[in-house]
Amino acid sequence: MTVTETKLGVCNLCEAVCGLVLTIEDGTVTSIRGNPDDPLSRGYICPKGTAMADVYDDPDRLRRPVRRVDRPDGSVGWEEIGWDEAFDLVADGLAGAINEHGKDALAIYLGNPNAHSLGSLTHGIAMVKSLRTRNKYSATSVDQLPHQLVGHLMYGHQLLLPVPDLDRTSYFLVFGANPMASNGSLMTVPDFPNRLRELKARDGQMVVFDPRRTETAKVATEHHFVRPGSDPWVLLAMLQVLFEDGLTTPPAYADNLEAVADAVALFTPERAERVSGVPAAEIRRVAREFAAAESAVAYGRIGVSTAPFGTVCQWAIQLLNLVTGNLDRIGGAMLTEPAIDGVGRGLIGRGHYDRFRSRVRELPEFGGELPVSVLREEIETPGEGQVRALLTLAGNPVLSTPDGARLDRAIGGLDFMASIDIYINETTRHADVILPPTSALERDQYDLVFHVLAVRNTARFTPAVFDKARDQRHDWQIYREVALRTAARLRKKAPLAKRLKLRAQLSTSPSLLVGMLLRTGKSGVTITDLRKHPEGVDLGPLRPDLLPERLQTKSQRIDTAPAFVLADLDRLVASEPVSPKPSELLLIGRRHKQDCNSWMHNTTRLTRGRARHQLLMHPDDLAARDIEDGKTVVVTSRVGRVEVEVQATEDVMPGVVSLPHGYGHQRDGVRLSQAATVPGASINDLTDPTLLDVSGNAALSGVPVTVASA
Repeated sequence: MTVTETKLGVCNLCEAVCGLVLTIEDGTVTSIRGNPDDPLSRGYICPKGTAMADVYDDPDRLRRPVRRVDRPDGSVGWEEIGWDEAFDLVADGLAGAINEHGKDALAIYLGNPNAHSLGSLTHGIAMVKSLRTRNKYSATSVDQLPHQLVGHLMYGHQLLLPVPDLDRTSYFLVFGANPMASNGSLMTVPDFPNRLRELKARDGQMVVFDPRRTETAKVATEHHFVRPGSDPWVLLAMLQVLFEDGLTTPPAYADNLEAVADAVALFTPERAERVSGVPAAEIRRVAREFAAAESAVAYGRIGVSTAPFGTVCQWAIQLLNLVTGNLDRIGGAMLTEPAIDGVGRGLIGRGHYDRFRSRVRELPEFGGELPVSVLREEIETPGEGQVRALLTLAGNPVLSTPDGARLDRAIGGLDFMASIDIYINETTRHADVILPPTSALERDQYDLVFHVLAVRNTARFTPAVFDKARDQRHDWQIYREVALRTAARLRKKAPLAKRLKLRAQLSTSPSLLVGMLLRTGKSGVTITDLRKHPEGVDLGPLRPDLLPERLQTKSQRIDTAPAFVLADLDRLVASEPVSPKPSELLLIGRRHKQDCNSWMHNTTRLTRGRARHQLLMHPDDLAARDIEDGKTVVVTSRVGRVEVEVQATEDVMPGVVSLPHGYGHQRDGVRLSQAATVPGASINDLTDPTLLDVSGNAALSGVPVTVASA
């Protein structure tokens, strides 16, 4: 007799954190659909959500620790070992590097999935801090660092980031973002397609600027092609129009607007047109429409954050909202009031900049992390402080960070490497030991970060769908053991009080910590309430008039003209014009709704059907190079070359080519049976680690390349 049950879950593969309804028959998930009772996701689900069970059932997923075995014939094998042995091997390797070469001989890399795991946030960060190395890296510096730096400079906190009040705005201005594919980023917005329909139904508009006619651009009210890297010129020109036309209505708590007006005066629409290709008349029209709208909000994401002037772009976007009176206003850019307020309660650090610098290139840190673009040189360059050991947490920097091929070779030369990961992927294949945590369906979840960035105030605690097996470990249990066992082996130990505090902190389960944080918060929501309502509790729409009280600046005022950003305008002016050599094209990335960075290509469900790996190229650029559609081409940048199939399309503007992120799984030793069959090349074998925004974020967009027949 078949035993059928229904359980509620959550898809934490992307920032939308959609609620799920799972049907389970005899312990096997037979269907996953969106939960219509979830107050935030409203029944929406994308293809990734339906594949949650594929990860749980994946035969390639590691469930017990494995140790690398180098065979006499030169091949590499893996053998399962017990948890105690694995923990001791990892602690020996990490402590050995620190004891012999100093604490900075250990590097730590945190991948994107850490932000999606409760245990990583409550225990993983504590483990990382306990190891006291300056060589900390994460996906932040290939993704969102300009946002956090601007939040720190203007609002006093790296995650005090106003989000679009999408459910009530009448004018949504988008630069370099594709929420139809991403479901929103630094803007938790599940069910974006229906929310866009609702925007249009109330006669609202969505205006998109992007060098590619993305899935979002195709459903926008209007779309403007803009050359990669030229977005700051367009954004600053819009600000120039607002000041010149007297269309600014800033809040009383905003300082130094005169300095902003002076700084943007040179960035006229005509000058922006020469650099960007966007007609000056269109720049003026959009700026004036934005200011005149009943409510409006500007938003920019990956395309402008991963560019040479990402910080200038994010500053300009914040100013567009502020000077038009759309900050902290219904339909504008608003702050959330999460049940666990990690920003207001100081649970998340405010951020800091340039307290120390990288050893080789002397690039500044932000929030205690160095730009991941320097990791390779810190491994390869001899001398005091050279990285000798690496610990990765759910990350794949070989595919996700600049010049991945050379980083791949550097990692292969480390003295020791350990990974906390469920797969043997392009990066973890170099590890001496891999410690696999439970999968998302086997652990409790509360989204500490994404409730802070959501377009509606909600709270949801999701108990594990499946119990873990006795020989499995949750991520927080792994972090506890690695931290405590490594600490016990260090010659230079932390003070006893700190060690006892760390032990107590790491011995408390994440779910218990969530309960304590809810009980001591202001929302009135308790863990008991959330357990009774696993679909989530609606706390209402975003509320206006939270500023200036919510500001984390000492003065509780906004400095609209941070000297750090104004100084970077000189670098921007010196870069004019943004123009490649005649033979070069500008490379941009792209993502698809079925993709999740580099790690969801091992599910047949998400990789079947029409291929998505091709280099997109305008027909005119193909004809100029005598290349036929569908042929294999060689793409070359300053740091590398790849071969990939080309596809002709007018969805990219002339002079631009687009390659997706997260592909390139054909490296030796990768144990991802389905992903190995997925064609495509890694865009990060072409991206250049010397191209950076002033924040330290990698400039992955607008990389000069040449394209020729293979």
